[in-house]
Amino acid sequence: MGARKKVKKLENGTLDEEGRDMSGGKLSVPKKEAREHKQQLERLKETQPDFYKYLEEVDKELLDFDDEGIDENNGKIAPVRSLLRVFRTACHYGDDGDGDSSAKLTVMSSDVFNRIMLFTLSKMDGILRNLMKLPSYGGRKEKIMDIKSTKQWKKYNHLVKSYLGNSLHVLNQMTDAQMISFTLRRLKYSSLFLGAFPTLLRKYVKVALHFWGTGSGDLPVVAFLFLRDLCIRLGSDCLDECLKGLYKAYVMNCQFVNVSKLQHIHFLRNCVIEFLRVDLPTAYQLAFVFIRQLAMILREALDMKTKEAFRKVYEWKYINCLELWTGAICEYGSEPDFKPLAYPLTQIISGVARLVPTARYFPLRLRCARMLNRIAAATNTFIPVSMLLLDMLEMKELHMPPTGGVGKAVDLCTILKVSKPAIKTRSFQEACVFSMIEELTEHLAQWSYSVAFFELSFIPAVRLRSFCKSTKIERFRKEMRELIRQIDANSEFTNEKRATISFLPNDPGATSFLEDEKKSSASPLTKYVATLRQRAQQRNDSMMESSVIVGAESSVFEKKLAESDEENDDAGDDGTAVFSSSWLPGKESSGKPPKEDKKKKNKKRPKSQPEEALDEDIVEDLVLSSDEEDEHVDDSPTDREVQTQKGNPKRKNKHKPAKDASSKNAQASKKRKRGR
Repeated sequence: MGARKKVKKLENGTLDEEGRDMSGGKLSVPKKEAREHKQQLERLKETQPDFYKYLEEVDKELLDFDDEGIDENNGKIAPVRSLLRVFRTACHYGDDGDGDSSAKLTVMSSDVFNRIMLFTLSKMDGILRNLMKLPSYGGRKEKIMDIKSTKQWKKYNHLVKSYLGNSLHVLNQMTDAQMISFTLRRLKYSSLFLGAFPTLLRKYVKVALHFWGTGSGDLPVVAFLFLRDLCIRLGSDCLDECLKGLYKAYVMNCQFVNVSKLQHIHFLRNCVIEFLRVDLPTAYQLAFVFIRQLAMILREALDMKTKEAFRKVYEWKYINCLELWTGAICEYGSEPDFKPLAYPLTQIISGVARLVPTARYFPLRLRCARMLNRIAAATNTFIPVSMLLLDMLEMKELHMPPTGGVGKAVDLCTILKVSKPAIKTRSFQEACVFSMIEELTEHLAQWSYSVAFFELSFIPAVRLRSFCKSTKIERFRKEMRELIRQIDANSEFTNEKRATISFLPNDPGATSFLEDEKKSSASPLTKYVATLRQRAQQRNDSMMESSVIVGAESSVFEKKLAESDEENDDAGDDGTAVFSSSWLPGKESSGKPPKEDKKKKNKKRPKSQPEEALDEDIVEDLVLSSDEEDEHVDDSPTDREVQTQKGNPKRKNKHKPAKDASSKNAQASKKRKRGR
């Protein structure tokens, strides 16, 4: 009973003989002394079981003493909690606070806001990893699953959730692309923790997808890297959702194409193709589903043969989806997980090209031929592209001299069809014939080292000679004769070597035919196609010079990724004002941000794209007969199309109304002075 005298009971807690607080089962003592005390309690259970039983009945908290809770982190957790409270206040600055005035900060300058955000976003990941005893960087899903059963996680997981939740909230409020980019770049290091919070994970994926599809400057690249890193670390938890979200956002952004939109679409397409690399087997399953959807739409058009059914195929979002999967096959065609998709995709593209065989859709047919050439080159598979191109020469629009004058230059990369008046112009005829020759030469050059090149090129050569005899346009005849000369020269090049061999065309040894010459690009058609590529590039450059390219910096995909990966993530820690409270909605800061129109408030928070928009047809109606009324296709977006596009995260024109008003007032005051 002597041990009982060492414990003094008070109304407000439990004290030991030296007056140290033991209330709540926790000791405010060094860790070494805490462990010694716990050992004494364990020995008491063996030496004096009756007294130990008595303590269980009257003071169970004393026996539930936890020495792990009293460690070096006990003195550090209070500042962390204080920091997270301040961070929450900054993230919720300007919120309504549900009527609780104490939950809001009445005044916060941009400088204070900047310091809070910079410090917390830069340091909190390291602090939380230290508390959880995690590596300083990286980690996979298995690691976060392991620590969820530890005492550290049970004690500190609320800090992690607070940090991630408040960061998500402020991402939804920010309107400045630089602020959003910095925040996402720092949160990428903490993406591992999202594996423990499925609800937060889905919300982060949704927000990042929005910024990727609608952001400006470097923001789309940063959002893409965030999503890729998230899937690498968490795997199947978010891979399907990210891939589907990227594909949906891509479709939403490519419903129409013009010069200013084209390069942004190329950037988004390259992002999706690069994302497939994270998990090719999973990507194959989704790609199979999406390609099957395209096949079903085409089959409906072939069966129904209605204007509406054709229209679903001959629209930009359908063609851009074909371009996307063509790029994926070209990138991963040699992989066993992706090569089986090449055949169905080839069949779909061929069917689309022949769906409406009229001259108005020559641009679409040439685009399909280009996709087929790319697939053939990537998979080393023969695809009969020549017949698709040579059929164009049978149409009267390319036989007769132009009756519509010179006409405007035609950019075949930004249109799917042309108006009837444009078909009769010299510019359209030249663009079609020259592009047809270029794609036909690309096709023949791919097989210019084949042992069967003479047989493969025989029919194309015959049809080209027939066109030369029938056409009345001398410049076309000149181009065809040059191509015929190159085909004959290449046939002589292969036949000379073929005369010295003894194996049959289907013999395995045929694969090594002219192998050395192929490595040195020695065939006549290979040299000729290089010349045509240069000419095509010059023609495209001449048309691009007169056009304003918006967002051209986003088109250099590999460069952007490299720069973002190597960028110093600590930028702004030296005091640079990355963050400004003026770019948050709600309360006015000391910077006095300009007031917004109420109609613009809905643009502040990123929202998921509506499901109905995927089924919205933007391309104008399909004209199937020449008897129908002529109509001119304008490839620029209509007012309704512009309204469906999401706004820029940074509202650049928000200061303009105030500026215009001040200038008008100044002019009015000058007039009054003159009147006096």
